[in-house]
Amino acid sequence: MSLGHIVLLSGRSIRLTELRMSSTYGGMLEGYPCKRINDRKIRWLQGQAAHAFPSTPVHLVPPSREYPDETVGAFGPVEVLPSVACVGVFGSTALDPTMDGSTLVVAWFQPAPEVPAGEDADLALRSIRWEELAQDYEL
Repeated sequence: MSLGHIVLLSGRSIRLTELRMSSTYGGMLEGYPCKRINDRKIRWLQGQAAHAFPSTPVHLVPPSREYPDETVGAFGPVEVLPSVACVGVFGSTALDPTMDGSTLVVAWFQPAPEVPAGEDADLALRSIRWEELAQDYEL
């Protein structure tokens, strides 16, 4: 069973089979979102994906960054990532017709805790270069 389907810009259909979500800034007790903190959050999410799925390639969709008009603090300007950090396992037909399918783990950030699906999925997510990033498997 899949949680959702996305048609990539390349025309390939992929299905979401597992999804993990967390609050981007959950547990942040001190400071404020800035480039240094966000770079750590991004590396952490990518590392979590690689640790959870060590035999599958991981792709990070570069997140959007917003710069609200707020007073610059000790760590530089305020920089905000989308509020939900996601790791999803996607599957599709095989790249090599002799194999059974292809898979890719994707890490990304999105503004709301929603399952990405169809044309409503973020453009950056739909822009994944599956043929370059995914890995075939045999059952």
